Amino acid sequence: MEASIVEEMTLATTERVPAPVQDQNKADTFVGRMLGVVNGGALALMVSVGHRVGLFDAMSSLCPASPGHISEVAGLNERYVREWLGAMATGEIVEHDPAGGTYYLPPEHAAFLTRAACPNNLAVTTQFVSILGAVEDRIVECFRDGGGVPYSAYPRFHEVMAEESAQTVLAALVDAILPLAEGVCERLREGADVLDVGCGSGRALVLMAETFPRSRFTGYDFSEEGIGKARDEARAKELDNIRFEVRDAATLDEHEKYDLITAFDAIHDQARPARVLEGIARALRPGGTFLMQDIAGSSHVHENMGHPVAPFGYTISCMHCMTVSLAQGGDGLGAMWGEEKAQEMLKAAGFTRIELKKLPHDIMNVYYVAS
Repeated sequence: MEASIVEEMTLATTERVPAPVQDQNKADTFVGRMLGVVNGGALALMVSVGHRVGLFDAMSSLCPASPGHISEVAGLNERYVREWLGAMATGEIVEHDPAGGTYYLPPEHAAFLTRAACPNNLAVTTQFVSILGAVEDRIVECFRDGGGVPYSAYPRFHEVMAEESAQTVLAALVDAILPLAEGVCERLREGADVLDVGCGSGRALVLMAETFPRSRFTGYDFSEEGIGKARDEARAKELDNIRFEVRDAATLDEHEKYDLITAFDAIHDQARPARVLEGIARALRPGGTFLMQDIAGSSHVHENMGHPVAPFGYTISCMHCMTVSLAQGGDGLGAMWGEEKAQEMLKAAGFTRIELKKLPHDIMNVYYVAS
């Protein structure tokens, strides 16, 4: 009996031994890539911090400067700034002159790291790394036990999504996104009824309400936090042509009520996305338009191999979009449902005309114009 146990243990141990390296160059290349992943992840956290505390904005107006001067201009603690600058310099995000002890943010880098760089500020996007990292323990539990992580576990998500949307949606909404749907802007100027499904903090809808005062706007979102912020902003701007309601989009039961329905980066998060799309189709008036922004990419992994932000897309899907849907007992569609699946579901919901359009400034999203 004892010999048998030893044999089994030996066999199990043997099975766990990694296969010998056959191609040392391949192994070395992969190790280098993994070190890049580790450093890149660390830099993402530091870039997020630098964005939140305004260091990139402060440095963009400075000539090469000492940590003390940078700290003074930014109004921050010098010890922390000095350590942050170490990460930025070794990560080749800022330039360092050891002789003078100075640090400098080149304008070519500032063009993608400062608030003035909107809609090209990639520092905004790095904030998702820390947000997702904060729920890693709960995601690990889901891998083992199933289920999902609810929206309430992501306290800054709406704040960062609003900032991200300011770049991808707000900056181009009136001049580029709405014109993707032929005739929509003219209809809005004359006066139309508009619904934004999954409106979040309502910034897109507020902008539309300001721009098209003759039209009437409604925003639905599952999040009480998001709707609260949306109402506050509408109230601050004294808009009387807009209203917001806490509502599950899957319960949409209105019939031929809206001329335009929008959904910005929202459908794939839904617990019941097919039901939401069916409700949207019913709620449109004859001749109405559904304008949906969602993640660009294919429904097939192999066709996303060259996608510039595919790993980020799958990660945010796994650690937010998919899991918040599963937490509601939903389908867990995920952010990377892809253009093929999206078109399939739009057709199943009753849309007969579907156009896919993209904007040059936005590598992350695709726009569906459906009727």
